[in-house]
Amino acid sequence: MISVNDFKTGLTVEVDGDIYTVIDFQHVKPGKGAAFVRSKLKNLRNGNTVEKTFRAGETIGRAIIENRAVQYLYASGQDHVFMDNETYDQFTLDAKQLEWELNFIRENMTVNIISYKGEILGINLPTSVELKVVETEPGIKGNTAQGATKFAKVETGLNVQVPLFINEDDVLLIDTREGKYISRA
Repeated sequence: MISVNDFKTGLTVEVDGDIYTVIDFQHVKPGKGAAFVRSKLKNLRNGNTVEKTFRAGETIGRAIIENRAVQYLYASGQDHVFMDNETYDQFTLDAKQLEWELNFIRENMTVNIISYKGEILGINLPTSVELKVVETEPGIKGNTAQGATKFAKVETGLNVQVPLFINEDDVLLIDTREGKYISRA
């Protein structure tokens, strides 16, 4: 059990039978009435974000999330096959569980799987990944004042806004949290 007064961003908790991670929280001490904690929580099972208010000092269950290194092997229709790096066990995750993550993972890439009491909740991506540009328009010199961008399609199918000097076959560093271009790798 953990007190809501000890909330930190990234903490995982169990509320009403669901597993949440704390995205944001605020301690409120009104002039009249009891103090409370207003929080924004992300459901790890379905990805929904909810706002919940707790009384100050209230205790809730702490969810211990297990992270294991796994390798992404291949896609078979809507199923995506992963292999545990320690036990070599293979398991599949549905494309619905990996909607955002599929923009950044490619075959044979190592990622971390998130599980709670044996239930696989999803995967944890690194903050940035290197992806190769497969399609982009050539940048035309002289048609910009400054900071012009264009779209580039990377090997996973994600379209990223990039500077004009990026060409096909360039390897880019992409931020997995927002899906934005960082730099050339």
